[in-house]
Amino acid sequence: MIKPKILEKGSRIAIISPSNGLPYLFPEVYELGLKQMQEVLGFEIIEMPTTRMAPEELYKNPQLRAEDINRCFADVNIDGIITTIGGYESIRILPFLDVELIRSNPKFIMGFSDATTFLTYLNRLGMITFYGPSVMAGFAQIGHLPSAFTEHLHSIFFRSAYPYKYKPYTEWTNGYKDWSNLDTLGECKEFHDNSAGWKYLQGADKVQGELWGGCIEVLEFLKSTPYWVDPTFWKKKILFFETSEEKPSPMEIGYMLRNYGMQGVFSKVNGVMFGRPKDYSTDEKEELNKIIIDVISGEFGASYLPIVTDVDFGHTDPKLVLPLGGKIELNPLTKEITLLENPFDMYKNESHEEEEGKGGK
Repeated sequence: MIKPKILEKGSRIAIISPSNGLPYLFPEVYELGLKQMQEVLGFEIIEMPTTRMAPEELYKNPQLRAEDINRCFADVNIDGIITTIGGYESIRILPFLDVELIRSNPKFIMGFSDATTFLTYLNRLGMITFYGPSVMAGFAQIGHLPSAFTEHLHSIFFRSAYPYKYKPYTEWTNGYKDWSNLDTLGECKEFHDNSAGWKYLQGADKVQGELWGGCIEVLEFLKSTPYWVDPTFWKKKILFFETSEEKPSPMEIGYMLRNYGMQGVFSKVNGVMFGRPKDYSTDEKEELNKIIIDVISGEFGASYLPIVTDVDFGHTDPKLVLPLGGKIELNPLTKEITLLENPFDMYKNESHEEEEGKGGK
């Protein structure tokens, strides 16, 4: 895996809108997210040309959105890239990405939801990419989320203490208060107790593998396209899936999982993680867990495969940061999830600093 250089206070982070023009529609939420990234994480912000583009214009110009990403990777003054928000059709930017340029200049890039398209594609090409909060969905709410969220971000972005044990947040929320109401800017909906933590549905032995996955509905967009993975890709992976705000039913998720089974995926991967499904009731979660077991274990015989659900990533908050391509361990015995090694290349910062000392950029 090609790793990006580790981030630090003062890192220059480019902001992109690869899917949806919500910064144009809700500038206050967007600017609050930028402010939190600057004040809480110490990032320097660089907005790309299409970041605040109107939704209609953004939709008409997938090539411009892709060119923003290419420009980010080409610019030596940019240290990382974070999306403003998700969307529904970023798959249209993939043909315009300059993959040779991107692979030759690896950088931190993070998003979630519709960003699944390019995060999984770039990971397939050998790069570590990151599934985590976006400017408007995660960072804008930092002031109203548990302090453990900020601590987690600092641990992943700035520190090098590995193995790193992920921990369930003590509480979670399904989303945010009305973005058009400036009196509740950055506030979240009702929080729910998370004392039960994650739930291992099955598995008797700890397993290790490289993370890969994203929003399960968006992954459906990629199937049978040139950007989907080949059959050899799945070996020893740990898959992670989460659901969007469109709230597919447990049965619909079962249909999608059955497709993976028919591809032979569950006989090749080492484990499966599911993010907490947004807006599901307790009964719906139980139904989903039953369908997951019925399909993966019952229909495809993978009763040995560790499966953990209700993990803190995806469309509920606060979110964990998951590196696609990062080496992870699932332990059903201790109910733990551990990131085994640093997803960043510690030596790249040192090389960069040496070059700057010689007058390079």
